[in-house]
Amino acid sequence: MATSVSTVSLKLLIEKKTQKVIFAEAEKPFVDFLFHLMSLPLGTIIKLVSQSSMVGSLGNLYGSIKNISQTYLQPNLNKDVLLNPKVATHYSFNAPLLLAAGDPSEAKKFYFCTNCLNYGGGRRSISDDPKAICPHCKSKISGEASYVAPVKADSTSMDESGGGFVKGVVTYMVTDDLKVMPHSTISTITVLNDFNIKDFGSVEVKDVRLGVDEGLKVLKAALQTDSVLTTVFLGK
Repeated sequence: MATSVSTVSLKLLIEKKTQKVIFAEAEKPFVDFLFHLMSLPLGTIIKLVSQSSMVGSLGNLYGSIKNISQTYLQPNLNKDVLLNPKVATHYSFNAPLLLAAGDPSEAKKFYFCTNCLNYGGGRRSISDDPKAICPHCKSKISGEASYVAPVKADSTSMDESGGGFVKGVVTYMVTDDLKVMPHSTISTITVLNDFNIKDFGSVEVKDVRLGVDEGLKVLKAALQTDSVLTTVFLGK
């Protein structure tokens, strides 16, 4: 996985009267970060935003799993599978941000049965647990497989081959409720009309930076409100 940058810059367009973010002008790293949030397992999300601050009942469910004695669980179950789940990574990130906050979603490891592989027979068993037992030869499936990333299409542009989710050849518009679209004159006019803004003197531009702390706040706010950028950067 690519090394993440420490912060990401954003330009916020703010309505002065209401002190509400209309939209953010963002580059590829911030959009990659937002899209990356959709790949996080629930257990990871609850751990990152903290169990006590979760709205609803998922925090209680997480706490129940954390506190239940191993006596009541199946002998082959490791609670970390639910509390600290990992996801398979099929792409690289330039700025996932949450990795620096202890995000455990690094590439998931897979294991194979070395006994069946060594002695042939055409049988192949794989598992995500190195203690799993092969159904064919009853040996442990303990051989670690090496992940091979997909071959990228030939490209003369670093923006197209730089990993993540979106290309870096354009600027993106991210609204307060996290709608993402390519930034254009038409999209700007549409959003300004939605806010009934006729006078550009009623808005202001603010430069902000998104680091690990703000990234965690974005994740938490996205679970609780449709005014995410206003909540995180204007404290409302």
